[in-house]
Amino acid sequence: MNIILLGPPGGGKGTQAKKIVEKYGIPHIATGDILREAVAKGTELGKKAKEYMDRGELVPDEIVIGIVRERLKQPDCEKGFLLDGFPRTLKQAEALDEMLKELGKSIDAVIYIDVPEEEVVKRITYRRTCRNCGAVYHLIYAPPKEDNKCDKCGGELYQRDDDKEDVVRQRFKVYMENTAPLIEYYEKKGILYRVDGTKSIDEVFAQIDEILQKIAK
Repeated sequence: MNIILLGPPGGGKGTQAKKIVEKYGIPHIATGDILREAVAKGTELGKKAKEYMDRGELVPDEIVIGIVRERLKQPDCEKGFLLDGFPRTLKQAEALDEMLKELGKSIDAVIYIDVPEEEVVKRITYRRTCRNCGAVYHLIYAPPKEDNKCDKCGGELYQRDDDKEDVVRQRFKVYMENTAPLIEYYEKKGILYRVDGTKSIDEVFAQIDEILQKIAK
Protein backbone atom coordinates (compact mmCIF):
# COMPACT_ATOMS: atom_id res chain seq x y z
CA MET A 1 0.00 0.00 0.00
CA ASN A 2 1.57 3.24 -1.21
CA ILE A 3 0.17 6.34 0.49
CA ILE A 4 0.74 10.10 0.42
CA LEU A 5 -0.28 12.10 3.49
CA LEU A 6 -1.20 15.77 3.01
CA GLY A 7 -2.23 18.29 5.63
CA PRO A 8 -1.50 21.84 6.79
CA PRO A 9 1.05 22.73 9.49
CA GLY A 10 -0.57 21.92 12.85
CA GLY A 11 -3.01 19.55 11.12
CA GLY A 12 -1.86 16.47 13.07
CA LYS A 13 -0.09 14.80 10.15
CA GLY A 14 2.86 13.56 12.25
CA THR A 15 0.58 11.95 14.83
CA GLN A 16 -1.51 10.20 12.18
CA ALA A 17 1.58 9.07 10.27
CA LYS A 18 2.81 7.25 13.41
CA LYS A 19 -0.54 5.51 13.83
CA ILE A 20 -0.67 4.41 10.16
CA VAL A 21 2.91 3.07 10.30
CA GLU A 22 2.16 1.23 13.57
CA LYS A 23 -0.95 -0.48 12.20
CA TYR A 24 0.14 -1.19 8.62
CA GLY A 25 3.86 -1.81 9.14
CA ILE A 26 5.01 0.37 6.22
CA PRO A 27 7.96 2.80 6.41
CA HIS A 28 7.25 6.48 7.12
CA ILE A 29 9.20 8.51 4.57
CA ALA A 30 9.37 12.11 5.73
CA THR A 31 11.37 14.28 3.34
CA GLY A 32 13.11 16.23 6.10
CA ASP A 33 14.32 12.98 7.68
CA ILE A 34 15.59 11.40 4.46
CA LEU A 35 17.36 14.62 3.45
CA ARG A 36 19.17 14.70 6.81
CA GLU A 37 19.95 10.98 6.48
CA ALA A 38 21.44 11.44 2.98
CA VAL A 39 23.55 14.34 4.29
CA ALA A 40 24.73 12.29 7.30
CA LYS A 41 25.64 9.32 5.08
CA GLY A 42 27.51 11.63 2.71
CA THR A 43 25.83 10.25 -0.44
CA GLU A 44 26.42 12.20 -3.67
CA LEU A 45 22.93 13.70 -3.52
CA GLY A 46 23.34 14.27 0.23
CA LYS A 47 26.48 16.35 -0.40
CA LYS A 48 24.65 18.44 -3.00
CA ALA A 49 21.68 18.92 -0.66
CA LYS A 50 24.01 20.00 2.16
CA GLU A 51 25.41 22.86 0.07
CA TYR A 52 21.90 24.36 -0.22
CA MET A 53 20.96 23.61 3.39
CA ASP A 54 24.17 25.26 4.66
CA ARG A 55 23.24 28.41 2.76
CA GLY A 56 19.72 28.29 4.23
CA GLU A 57 18.23 27.75 0.77
CA LEU A 58 15.53 25.32 -0.35
CA VAL A 59 16.95 22.11 -1.77
CA PRO A 60 16.05 22.03 -5.51
CA ASP A 61 13.37 19.62 -6.75
CA GLU A 62 15.74 17.41 -8.74
CA ILE A 63 17.87 16.69 -5.64
CA VAL A 64 14.84 16.01 -3.40
CA ILE A 65 13.35 13.75 -6.10
CA GLY A 66 16.66 11.88 -6.44
CA ILE A 67 16.85 11.31 -2.67
CA VAL A 68 13.22 10.10 -2.57
CA ARG A 69 14.00 7.73 -5.47
CA GLU A 70 17.00 6.28 -3.55
CA ARG A 71 14.78 5.77 -0.49
CA LEU A 72 11.93 4.10 -2.40
CA LYS A 73 14.36 1.59 -3.92
CA GLN A 74 15.23 0.22 -0.46
CA PRO A 75 13.87 -3.27 0.40
CA ASP A 76 11.59 -2.08 3.24
CA CYS A 77 9.47 -0.18 0.67
CA GLU A 78 8.60 -3.29 -1.31
CA LYS A 79 5.30 -3.82 0.51
CA GLY A 80 4.41 -0.14 0.61
CA PHE A 81 5.34 3.25 2.05
CA LEU A 82 3.87 6.41 3.53
CA LEU A 83 5.15 9.64 1.96
CA ASP A 84 4.96 12.70 4.21
CA GLY A 85 6.15 16.16 3.08
CA PHE A 86 6.49 15.04 -0.53
CA PRO A 87 5.26 15.93 -3.06
CA ARG A 88 4.89 19.60 -2.09
CA THR A 89 4.34 20.98 -5.58
CA LEU A 90 2.68 19.90 -8.82
CA LYS A 91 6.12 19.54 -10.45
CA GLN A 92 7.16 17.13 -7.69
CA ALA A 93 3.89 15.16 -8.05
CA GLU A 94 4.47 14.70 -11.77
CA ALA A 95 8.11 13.68 -11.17
CA LEU A 96 6.95 11.20 -8.51
CA ASP A 97 4.54 9.59 -10.99
CA GLU A 98 7.35 9.17 -13.52
CA MET A 99 9.70 7.76 -10.89
CA LEU A 100 7.12 5.26 -9.58
CA LYS A 101 6.33 4.17 -13.14
CA GLU A 102 10.02 3.31 -13.62
CA LEU A 103 9.97 1.37 -10.33
CA GLY A 104 6.77 -0.46 -11.30
CA LYS A 105 4.79 1.16 -8.48
CA SER A 106 1.90 3.62 -8.14
CA ILE A 107 0.14 5.63 -5.43
CA ASP A 108 -2.95 3.90 -3.99
CA ALA A 109 -4.31 6.76 -1.88
CA VAL A 110 -3.67 10.40 -1.07
CA ILE A 111 -5.06 11.18 2.38
CA TYR A 112 -5.77 14.88 2.85
CA ILE A 113 -6.26 15.88 6.48
CA ASP A 114 -8.50 18.90 6.06
CA VAL A 115 -8.18 21.49 8.85
CA PRO A 116 -9.51 25.06 8.40
CA GLU A 117 -7.20 28.05 8.94
CA GLU A 118 -8.81 29.22 12.20
CA GLU A 119 -8.38 25.77 13.77
CA VAL A 120 -4.72 25.65 12.67
CA VAL A 121 -4.15 29.12 14.17
CA LYS A 122 -5.77 28.01 17.46
CA ARG A 123 -3.69 24.83 17.62
CA ILE A 124 -0.34 26.49 16.92
CA THR A 125 -0.57 29.96 18.52
CA TYR A 126 -1.57 28.50 21.91
CA ARG A 127 1.53 26.29 22.02
CA ARG A 128 4.15 27.11 24.63
CA THR A 129 7.64 25.60 24.90
CA CYS A 130 9.90 25.26 27.94
CA ARG A 131 13.17 27.20 27.59
CA ASN A 132 15.03 24.59 29.65
CA CYS A 133 13.86 21.11 28.63
CA GLY A 134 11.89 21.84 25.44
CA ALA A 135 8.63 20.29 26.76
CA VAL A 136 5.61 21.53 24.77
CA TYR A 137 2.27 22.61 26.28
CA HIS A 138 -0.98 23.91 24.84
CA LEU A 139 -2.82 26.60 26.77
CA ILE A 140 -6.23 25.11 25.81
CA TYR A 141 -5.68 21.37 25.29
CA ALA A 142 -2.70 20.61 27.56
CA PRO A 143 -1.99 23.57 29.86
CA PRO A 144 0.77 23.60 32.50
CA LYS A 145 -0.31 23.28 36.15
CA GLU A 146 1.13 26.74 36.86
CA ASP A 147 0.99 29.67 34.44
CA ASN A 148 4.16 30.07 32.39
CA LYS A 149 5.95 27.30 34.31
CA CYS A 150 7.04 23.87 33.06
CA ASP A 151 5.55 20.95 35.04
CA LYS A 152 8.67 18.87 34.44
CA CYS A 153 11.56 21.19 35.30
CA GLY A 154 10.01 24.49 36.44
CA GLY A 155 11.50 26.32 33.44
CA GLU A 156 9.93 29.38 31.85
CA LEU A 157 7.45 28.75 29.01
CA TYR A 158 7.64 30.90 25.88
CA GLN A 159 6.01 31.17 22.47
CA ARG A 160 8.33 30.25 19.58
CA ASP A 161 8.57 32.85 16.79
CA ASP A 162 7.16 30.41 14.23
CA ASP A 163 4.15 29.81 16.53
CA LYS A 164 3.09 33.49 16.38
CA GLU A 165 -0.19 34.25 14.61
CA ASP A 166 1.14 36.28 11.66
CA VAL A 167 3.76 33.60 10.91
CA VAL A 168 1.21 30.78 11.24
CA ARG A 169 -1.21 32.52 8.87
CA GLN A 170 1.58 33.09 6.34
CA ARG A 171 2.68 29.41 6.57
CA PHE A 172 -0.95 28.33 6.06
CA LYS A 173 -1.33 30.64 3.03
CA VAL A 174 1.87 29.30 1.41
CA TYR A 175 0.84 25.72 2.18
CA MET A 176 -2.60 26.16 0.59
CA GLU A 177 -1.16 27.89 -2.50
CA ASN A 178 1.14 24.92 -3.09
CA THR A 179 -1.36 22.25 -2.06
CA ALA A 180 -4.47 23.41 -3.96
CA PRO A 181 -3.04 22.26 -7.35
CA LEU A 182 -1.94 18.97 -5.75
CA ILE A 183 -5.43 18.33 -4.38
CA GLU A 184 -6.90 18.97 -7.83
CA TYR A 185 -4.26 16.73 -9.47
CA TYR A 186 -5.00 13.75 -7.23
CA GLU A 187 -8.77 14.37 -7.28
CA LYS A 188 -8.71 14.03 -11.07
CA LYS A 189 -6.91 10.70 -10.66
CA GLY A 190 -9.67 9.57 -8.27
CA ILE A 191 -7.27 8.71 -5.43
CA LEU A 192 -7.75 11.71 -3.10
CA TYR A 193 -9.57 11.07 0.18
CA ARG A 194 -10.53 13.96 2.46
CA VAL A 195 -10.52 13.42 6.20
CA ASP A 196 -12.03 15.83 8.75
CA GLY A 197 -8.97 16.86 10.75
CA THR A 198 -10.94 18.86 13.34
CA LYS A 199 -11.98 15.67 15.17
CA SER A 200 -10.05 13.97 18.00
CA ILE A 201 -6.83 12.05 17.17
CA ASP A 202 -8.65 8.68 17.42
CA GLU A 203 -11.62 9.87 15.34
CA VAL A 204 -9.30 11.17 12.61
CA PHE A 205 -7.42 7.86 12.58
CA ALA A 206 -10.72 5.92 12.41
CA GLN A 207 -11.57 7.82 9.21
CA ILE A 208 -8.12 7.12 7.71
CA ASP A 209 -8.24 3.47 8.77
CA GLU A 210 -11.63 2.98 7.11
CA ILE A 211 -10.22 4.33 3.81
CA LEU A 212 -7.08 2.16 4.00
CA GLN A 213 -9.06 -0.99 4.89
CA LYS A 214 -11.12 -0.57 1.71
CA ILE A 215 -7.98 -0.05 -0.40
CA ALA A 216 -6.18 -3.01 1.16
CA LYS A 217 -8.95 -5.41 0.08
